[in-house]
Amino acid sequence: MDERYAPIDRASLDAEGIARPSQSYWQDAWRRFRRDRLALLGLVVIAAITLLAIFGPMVCPYGYEDADFTCVSQPPSAAHWFGTDALGRDLYVRVLYGARISLSIGVVAALVNMVIGVLYGGIAGYFGGALDNVMMRIVDILIALPSFLYIILIMMLMGSNVRSILIALCISSWIGTARITRSQVVSLKHQEYALAAKLAGASDFEILVRHLLPNAMGPIIVSVMFLIPSAIFSEAFLSFLGIGIQKPMASWGSLANDAIPKLTSAPYQMFFPIAAISLTMFSLNFIGDGLRDALDPKLKK
Repeated sequence: MDERYAPIDRASLDAEGIARPSQSYWQDAWRRFRRDRLALLGLVVIAAITLLAIFGPMVCPYGYEDADFTCVSQPPSAAHWFGTDALGRDLYVRVLYGARISLSIGVVAALVNMVIGVLYGGIAGYFGGALDNVMMRIVDILIALPSFLYIILIMMLMGSNVRSILIALCISSWIGTARITRSQVVSLKHQEYALAAKLAGASDFEILVRHLLPNAMGPIIVSVMFLIPSAIFSEAFLSFLGIGIQKPMASWGSLANDAIPKLTSAPYQMFFPIAAISLTMFSLNFIGDGLRDALDPKLKK
């Protein structure tokens, strides 16, 4: 038989095969995120807290404001898992309702800050020049001002409610996201695919939104994830000081503030809202660390 028509050796075909199927950037990031046990644990904890905050009060036999003066300041028991407060209200259901407010403020503030920061930083980084200098000097001025100063001023003018807290938190928290977005866009706008899109006739808006920002979403998502615990802690701190969420509404910070007079005689009233804050903060930070490692191309193996 002519050697030119001899069958190909099977081993040579296997040598040319692909070791594993190709994966997209996000599939590979999810694969590496799953390897981080602390990040997965944080994700499970946050999911559990969210589900409890949504559905827990529905199955609880006690109401949010149901006061029972025969059960004032009772320790945790089978009837009241977290005990009762100074008015005989069940702490378990109040902590769950507080989770709704605290988590909502953290998530909404982070999403609003992401939109503002991404648009602001993307425009500054893409167009550059004098516009970039003016926009970044505004950012420098906002960074130099103490954030809690104008947060307190806004709440004094608009009152202590959820809307004023969200507005106050959204004034300055977007700055970090804007600076990260700007640095990413500056480094990406001279890449070949961006120049090819410009030569193909794409507008500046299309290049920024469809090509540059999607490729910069890794660091942006990590930044936004760390904004959530920061917003939750800021709200809890303001409520603990007595200038945040006011009665009859309650957040974790206001519940901790209510527990101050009973700190020595009923410490459990302080323990459960503080434990909820700590558990949420640790979990969100674990998730943020896991996302940072998973979305960093330099750590890809």
